[in-house]
Amino acid sequence: MVNFTTQAGQCTQKHTLHLNNTKSDLPLNKNDATGLYGQLTGVPKALLPGIGGKKILDFWWETVNTRQLFSEVYLVTNADKYKHYERWATANDFPVENVVNDGSTTLEGRLGAVADLELAIRSRKLQDDIMVIAGDMLCADQNFDIAQVLRFFRSKPGELAIYYELEEGEKSSSRGIVEVCPETHRISRFLEKPQEGVTALRLASVVFYCLRKATLPYLSDFLTLQPQAQDRTFGRFWEWIINEEKLPVFGMKLPTGFQLIGQVGLSDYTKWLAHYSAQQQQCPAKPITCRSYARVGLMGNPSDGFNGKTIAMTISNFWAEVTLMESQALVLLPHPLNDPTEFGSLQDLYCISRKEGYLGGLRLLQATCKKFYQFCSKQGIALTKQNFTLKYDTNIPRQVGLAGSSAIVSATLKCLMKFYNITESDLPKPTRANFILNVETDELFITAGLQDRVVQVYEGLVYMDFSKQLMDEQGYGDYIPMDMSSLPPFWLAYLSDPSDSGRIHSNVRQRWLNGEAEVVDAMKSFAGLTDQARVALQGMDWSRLAQLMDENFALRRSVYTEDCLGPGNLKMVQLARQFGSAAKLPGSGGAVVGLCLDQVRLVEMRRAFQEAGCVFCVIVPYNPSGTIGTNSQD
Repeated sequence: MVNFTTQAGQCTQKHTLHLNNTKSDLPLNKNDATGLYGQLTGVPKALLPGIGGKKILDFWWETVNTRQLFSEVYLVTNADKYKHYERWATANDFPVENVVNDGSTTLEGRLGAVADLELAIRSRKLQDDIMVIAGDMLCADQNFDIAQVLRFFRSKPGELAIYYELEEGEKSSSRGIVEVCPETHRISRFLEKPQEGVTALRLASVVFYCLRKATLPYLSDFLTLQPQAQDRTFGRFWEWIINEEKLPVFGMKLPTGFQLIGQVGLSDYTKWLAHYSAQQQQCPAKPITCRSYARVGLMGNPSDGFNGKTIAMTISNFWAEVTLMESQALVLLPHPLNDPTEFGSLQDLYCISRKEGYLGGLRLLQATCKKFYQFCSKQGIALTKQNFTLKYDTNIPRQVGLAGSSAIVSATLKCLMKFYNITESDLPKPTRANFILNVETDELFITAGLQDRVVQVYEGLVYMDFSKQLMDEQGYGDYIPMDMSSLPPFWLAYLSDPSDSGRIHSNVRQRWLNGEAEVVDAMKSFAGLTDQARVALQGMDWSRLAQLMDENFALRRSVYTEDCLGPGNLKMVQLARQFGSAAKLPGSGGAVVGLCLDQVRLVEMRRAFQEAGCVFCVIVPYNPSGTIGTNSQD
């Protein structure tokens, strides 16, 4: 048995690292037919080689000793292995007087994990908050930030238990399983090594805890209730504290795997060591590249910001791509075109600024990273201390309302989630869409609605209901992916110079907030058009869909007025109508999306748009399932 106890700086928190190793004359050595592990016979499991050849205990000692987070560290072991840890202490600048000997020499005579912790607290007269970690615990990712664990612990009115999501092949019957409230992060139930089939939960607690000073007396109470050493485990303790005593215990997730070497034999030890070592070797070798696609609003926009309904679609014509590479320092690389810092002349600066604005994509990367860290800290997800370099590229035309900014944020978030092993359950799709919107609205003060973020997260063709009741009750709308196997030939045109695209949102939001009947009724009408368009899409009634697209634009024109829409947008719609095509704005302005069922006139219209100085293309829908509808890029 081994224990560290540490006291944190100004907060006077003592933390005990509990390294469970009473059963230490390793069965893995006895079963070694290869002879590779003969030199480790009798070595305590905490002193076995871990990832990269470093002793498992060395890793934990470095973790708690590298920063001034703790004032004292204690280590508890049994008498049989005391000399090993005494020698380790002198070799690693660990105070030998802080190695606590529990006096036991056999498995049958052990005190039990909780009794060893209580011994360290009692013998050293510890009267502060305690951290407990098993020192013979193999950790898949050796770079997590223990300071983030402490900050989360201090922010909660209770104890803290670290957990992780079981990997494929790991059985819940070998772990303490926790049920965690996603809103409060409080652990509502603890199941110590449940039998197969008892629970479908896959969140496993590990021997990594923080206890408040006020809770320490419960250790003695528990020991009184459990006279047998085999019952004095931390799993049984937490089961009692959470399920019976109802003390507030909160959970924090580490996006990495753990294995207690004290519980396995040779084959499992070598398997997990090889598995975790391979994971670490692969991590820095492969850059992570993720794309998010431009979108077109087919129906209902801009009512997504007004509790309306919309249908939108991602298109593969245009995309934003972000690449993340592990690096020594955290670096955000500016894009040579979108984040210019050097110009040919003052006139060159003027022309670029007039056409493309002042703000490129670098701020989007930075804001996403900041919000990601903030989100994970609040949600109780401890991130590793790995650094990275981010760069981006995009071919989405700027300032024409195709969701170019949110595409960069979305692609950046995908990279961060993969890099830090954040799962779908950690950040579900509806929450992810809200996250992307908050990056833009809260951090960068960009006026935006949820539609673009939802369709870029779900991808494909998506029906979205943003009704007030849904948003109030669950914090997000009802998002339904639609079939894309057979779509009509949508087209897209946008202005070469989008400076004349108008101020789309104008004062409509304030009028809506004031309850102005015209605006409120218009948003309800947008929702009605969306429901009708959904039926038309499902029934492949393209003539009806085209009619609804024209009605959508007419309604928008009446609410926002022609002055607000801008002459460039109006001219593009009028030009499309000359060729019998439906047309509407796919976003905030600067582009139009249309549906022309006459292929001959579609070719003629394309030529007319090009002669008018616009860029024209046939839309290629992006379908996450890998199939593409009838549209093809021309």
